[in-house]
Amino acid sequence: MREETKRIPGGSVTDDGKSEDASMSIEVGEPTRGTPRSKGASRVTEPREGKAPGQVAPMSVDTKLARIATRARERPQEVITSLNYMIDVEWLREAYRRTRKDGAVGVDGTTAREYEANLDENLASLHERFKSRTYRAPPVKRVHIPKGDGSKTRPIGIPTFEDKVLQRAVSMLLNAIYEQEFRNCSWGFRPRRSQHGALNALRDGVMDMKGGYVIELDIKAFFDSLMHEHLQAFLDLRVRDGVIRQAIGSWLKAGVLENGCFTHSGEGTPQGGVVSPLLANIFLHHVLDKWFEDDIKPRLSGEAFLVRYADDAVIVLYNEGDARSVMNVLPKRFGRYGLTLHPEKTRLVNFTRPPYRKRKSDDDDNPGTFAFLGFTHYWGRTRSNAWIVKLKTEAKRLARTLKAIAEWCKQHRHMAVREQHAALCKKLLGHDGYYGVTGNYAALAAFRRGVGRHWRTWLDRRHQRGSMPWERFKLLLARYTLPPPKMRKVLRP
Repeated sequence: MREETKRIPGGSVTDDGKSEDASMSIEVGEPTRGTPRSKGASRVTEPREGKAPGQVAPMSVDTKLARIATRARERPQEVITSLNYMIDVEWLREAYRRTRKDGAVGVDGTTAREYEANLDENLASLHERFKSRTYRAPPVKRVHIPKGDGSKTRPIGIPTFEDKVLQRAVSMLLNAIYEQEFRNCSWGFRPRRSQHGALNALRDGVMDMKGGYVIELDIKAFFDSLMHEHLQAFLDLRVRDGVIRQAIGSWLKAGVLENGCFTHSGEGTPQGGVVSPLLANIFLHHVLDKWFEDDIKPRLSGEAFLVRYADDAVIVLYNEGDARSVMNVLPKRFGRYGLTLHPEKTRLVNFTRPPYRKRKSDDDDNPGTFAFLGFTHYWGRTRSNAWIVKLKTEAKRLARTLKAIAEWCKQHRHMAVREQHAALCKKLLGHDGYYGVTGNYAALAAFRRGVGRHWRTWLDRRHQRGSMPWERFKLLLARYTLPPPKMRKVLRP
């Protein structure tokens, strides 16, 4: 593939020290080199495009993504100035295929089925508005979901379905570029990476280090306080395509519609949008990941590593002095970019491994525990009496889930027992799919006991005088048995 480089005369120097003259344009579908030019003969080249037999067929979306990723990997310092032409109608069709069809509807009330009824016309119109920069993102519909123990809620933004499709298309493009830059410590919302992979990396890192000092990071209202000017500056270091940047700016300025009232803020990105996780990863890649790996680790006297999933992160350090130094500089680093660390949830935990032969006098020196991605991490014994990092369901997560189960049993107590049993079994298996990691059997068993108690309570209240004493409920469980805990190992990265 022959590449064309777009030069900007008199380009200024960017933040990364490179001149704007080093910007690039990723071109695909250009003619390939033919046979070498021999004496008395002209060089033969392939035609650029066309549908006649024997000519090059249009490239698939996967091929385009592969070429973008290869070029971004080979030229890590260049700025991409021309990229939007990659997104054609077929690209939007692939983005539509990857978009969830059963999600909540946005402010326009259009469902995926209604949008599909005139899919070709809708995608053609979306493509034309996107390319001509006349697309304006509609405001997102805000809803609130329980957070933590249920006493607080987290705001979630719901874009329209068409907006989700375009966000997916742009995210596909940007992911191919930024996947070549993101560090291994980042696990959130990336291809072939998951929460279990982050948990596994954290556990293995602590075990290899034989314990240490853990900094739990909690960014206060991250998605609501993300400053647009800093995000735009970070994007300038890599992507300066005007059409792409106009679409991103439109999403950042779309505003929120809640209870019929429209509000607009100059900061934050709606949590729940398709493109929001990618923008959050780009922001924290520069604020935390790259800074810690390139600037902090070389200055430390001992080992250290970072594990981050979206805006949840932990830093593990071997030396206490290093840990306290990093703990002191973290608020300044985040404050520089308009972010605030939660003063109570951000803490330093002594997580050093206990001695092999622990004495009663060592009780005061017990290592602490810390939480990450819904699991409490602690030191426990194996069957051979060796110390190992174990995981169990975080207490507040368990209480919150049981509260949701109780509410479901209350709202659906009129259903037939057979239907309730089938629904509860699905909920239990779904719970096990995430929390069923090695060593967490006790918490899974406690969850089932709690589900059984709530189920009996609301079956008993189906009648004014009560109709489900424990003796009868045990007979019912013999017929409608709840599935036993299903364990799974933590996924390897």
